[in-house]
Amino acid sequence: MLTTPPLSLYVHLPWCVRKCPYCDFNSHEFRGEGGRGALPFDAYVDALVADLDFDLPLAWGRTVQTVFFGGGTPSLFPPEAIDRFLQLASARLRFAPNAEITLETNPGTVEHGPFAGYRAAGVNRLSFGVQSFDDGCLQRLGRIHSSGDAERAVKAAQDAGIDNLNIDLMYALPGQTLAMARLDVERALALQPTHMSHYQLTLEPNTVFAARPPAGIPDEDSAWDMQDDCQALLAASGFAQYEVSAYARDGHQCVHNLNYWRFGDYLGIGAGAHGKLTLGASQQVLRRWKHKHPSLYLASAGSEAAIGGDEVLGAGRLPFDFMLNALRLNDGVPMAMFEARTGLPRSAIAVPVARARAQGWLDADADWLRPTELGRRFTNDVIGLFLE
Repeated sequence: MLTTPPLSLYVHLPWCVRKCPYCDFNSHEFRGEGGRGALPFDAYVDALVADLDFDLPLAWGRTVQTVFFGGGTPSLFPPEAIDRFLQLASARLRFAPNAEITLETNPGTVEHGPFAGYRAAGVNRLSFGVQSFDDGCLQRLGRIHSSGDAERAVKAAQDAGIDNLNIDLMYALPGQTLAMARLDVERALALQPTHMSHYQLTLEPNTVFAARPPAGIPDEDSAWDMQDDCQALLAASGFAQYEVSAYARDGHQCVHNLNYWRFGDYLGIGAGAHGKLTLGASQQVLRRWKHKHPSLYLASAGSEAAIGGDEVLGAGRLPFDFMLNALRLNDGVPMAMFEARTGLPRSAIAVPVARARAQGWLDADADWLRPTELGRRFTNDVIGLFLE
């Protein structure tokens, strides 16, 4: 029997100062005159609220557990714009007490002042896109900040009273050695974050790096050594790995992302935002996404024209979509969660589960879907078994 899972709200803010050559997210360089002040903050918040109003019938009466401002570069938006949106959103949807509210930040687009303003607006978690503390690596990645900018930004956020902080780091960067990758983690740890994201640079399709790969990218063996060594360093420093690329101190896992990985529901608003909702009356799972280009989105938000597409997931598709998320978690999920969040019996996945266990990729516990250490090394192969 399908049951209604927790609900999150994802808000996409699509603009960046400069598009990074490895980035395949829906981000757009803002080319207007006048710098930061020329971005259409008020108009975009109006569009977000109209978008939310249009989708509200899909989530009547439900409580929002988490809010996540992603991008793009959300920290281009001043605290006043974030505050205005949150006030208008919380007047339309019930927010859980102490809801986790995360803002992604680029160290090159924040000043010391705004952090106190973001905190006053309700933001209680920040995610810093640092990527590396090596200035040469940052330049090769096309980042607009320096290592010094990153350190100052994190400390300024802590001084403003926001102590629930994630630092994003990448490894296997052009020209990076094992010692350099380890030093990045050590410098991040020195800033005392509560959460770390540590993931390998990949050359995603339709990016500058895919078209023109940079020289000096470490080979797979070197990348594995970096992952293994840095993972051990994080563990020794009190950071438990709970997902493929996510590490946290006790009690500081990202609640928003956990809801994704556990096949929870989320409203997705903003240019290019994706949502996933369980429809109570029909007991169906709906994926909806919005048009990607900011100008088109601004012109159409709040109407059918803003919707890039709707897809109702059939019984053949649900197992793959569920496993695509759940099997990224080190602890996996209980089999009962698969039944509750898809509405399918466990017999629907009996064959691929048996194959995965025969390969040594899934734990033998019949009541859990938990990847083994070997399974975590072959995550994509394990998930592929559940394709329709």
